[in-house]
Amino acid sequence: MPRGLFVALLGASVLFAPGPAGAACDDLGGEAVQGGLLWGRAAPGSTVTLDGEPLPVLPDGWFLAGFGRDASATAALVVSGPAPCERTLAVAAREYRIQRVNGVPQRTVTPPPEDLERIRRERALVVAAKGRRVEEPGWLKQVVGVFRWPALGPISGVYGSQRVYNGKPGNPHYGVDVAAPAGTPVRAPADGLVTLAEPDLFYSGGTIILDHGYGLSSSFLHLSEVGVSVGEEIRQGAVIGAIGASGRATGPHLDWRMSFRGRRIDPQRLVPPMPRAPGEP
Repeated sequence: MPRGLFVALLGASVLFAPGPAGAACDDLGGEAVQGGLLWGRAAPGSTVTLDGEPLPVLPDGWFLAGFGRDASATAALVVSGPAPCERTLAVAAREYRIQRVNGVPQRTVTPPPEDLERIRRERALVVAAKGRRVEEPGWLKQVVGVFRWPALGPISGVYGSQRVYNGKPGNPHYGVDVAAPAGTPVRAPADGLVTLAEPDLFYSGGTIILDHGYGLSSSFLHLSEVGVSVGEEIRQGAVIGAIGASGRATGPHLDWRMSFRGRRIDPQRLVPPMPRAPGEP
């Protein structure tokens, strides 16, 4: 696929550092940026690594790479096989917003000892759900211009922001928050398989994880309703739950997160701009 088509589909560009020429290493789309995804096509039968870590390569040679919130300034892309090549990618850095949230119950900031075992158990469930490798090539390629917002409303929280709870820094926020009334339907942003459907996790409350294939997944947090079950194949646009304020939330909203093989990805970089509400200037 020509590089121009790749870029046009996502409305983004790829930053490169000088490197040896090679079709697969030059013909890339997406964004080499913290929180971004990058894709390309190698010769069928190739293996592809990013900083030494193997990437999923589909039967036609299409591959996907991801960059975490604090990704290093450069990354080494190596293609081995019928048409080998190497390229050093320049990974763009981002500035993250600092958010201060006061009035949060102390047990939210520092859970009491009796809740720690529950938290560990629930984290294991999430890790296992994200660790599945559903091999659906068509699903993985949805990152190229297919994803849509799972709910509409004001964006009240952004990826990468550092939250300070009652004056104490917390973990970075890895999702995008959409504020909307409790009960607002949440729809699948793309096709996938449900690997987690829990009505009441300690931190995230009603939680769904939708696997889009090969280690790429969406998580939907703080739901008031969970309307799907583990093992269901879901099509884009299907209602999977409803917005709520369950778990450790200060008000009704959807926290949408994405993960790719252990790296937290910014969902907002895969969807069009949030539509304006009727009457909004």
